[in-house]
Amino acid sequence: MADVAVIIPTLRRPEGLERAVRSIFGQQRVADRVAAIVVVDNDPTGSAAATVARLREDAPWPLVYRHSPVPGVATARNAGLAAADAPLIAFLDDDEVASPRWLSALIEAQERTGADVVFGPIAGRAPGAAPWLQPYLERFFGRVGPAADGLIDQPFGCGNSLMLRRTALPGEAPFNTASDHIGGEDDALFAAVKARGGRFGWAADAWVEEFAPPHRATLRYTLARAFAYGQGPSQTAAAARDWPAVIRWMIIGAAQATVWGVIATALTLARSPRRAEFYDRTARGIGKLFWMKGFEPQFYGARELARLDRSA
Repeated sequence: MADVAVIIPTLRRPEGLERAVRSIFGQQRVADRVAAIVVVDNDPTGSAAATVARLREDAPWPLVYRHSPVPGVATARNAGLAAADAPLIAFLDDDEVASPRWLSALIEAQERTGADVVFGPIAGRAPGAAPWLQPYLERFFGRVGPAADGLIDQPFGCGNSLMLRRTALPGEAPFNTASDHIGGEDDALFAAVKARGGRFGWAADAWVEEFAPPHRATLRYTLARAFAYGQGPSQTAAAARDWPAVIRWMIIGAAQATVWGVIATALTLARSPRRAEFYDRTARGIGKLFWMKGFEPQFYGARELARLDRSA
């Protein structure tokens, strides 16, 4: 029963895209489950078309190319959904490589838990990073969870996930395109899933590796992301007009920024490799304070194209 579509959004990462797609070709124990692999090319120039055409020759399942020329992370994910009609949707990013049992582990965990969305662990990779910074970067781009499959209370990010389309991805465009440039489209989606009584699960053996591109494997980039992650709780409370919760998160943020900032300063003076971790914690605290519109960093869409152009 072919009931799973794997969606891979991509933006000018030909080597990463090929690595990600070929890792799907090598999936084990799912020969009769994969309905299609959908590559969504979010580059206005359609630069991934040739790569997909070449890979199609080796594909064990239908390999679908969908051009989504308006850059934006939510727009790309919605375009992938429009090109797939399977009841189960798996998402893999173009900087990720799936282990051979990735998809089967996600499917088995979903069947075992009955969760609407299932997540798996990620091993972060930051080749070429400075030795003192590499452990922090690999933790930042990684993801850890329980040692065994089961239900979990809080969701993770969309990359390395399996979703029941009917309950987790309702409608034609479930990802909010207002998040196209700042990200957080998955946070909003999962908040809606939770509000509907949906459940989240964990697949302990669904491993992927995530290779941070050079322009992202920097302290500047990760601290901007940490700041945006810190904004999340305050923004969620504000969206629900829960102003006491907003104030509470801002107070927490102020305390975190103060305490972690002092520790970060001391570790910087001592040139400790651990200082990056406390820069990160400080940034998350500041994000809880400055959650308002106008302060959101932009990571995707046109801004990501500009970064790629500069690093080319």
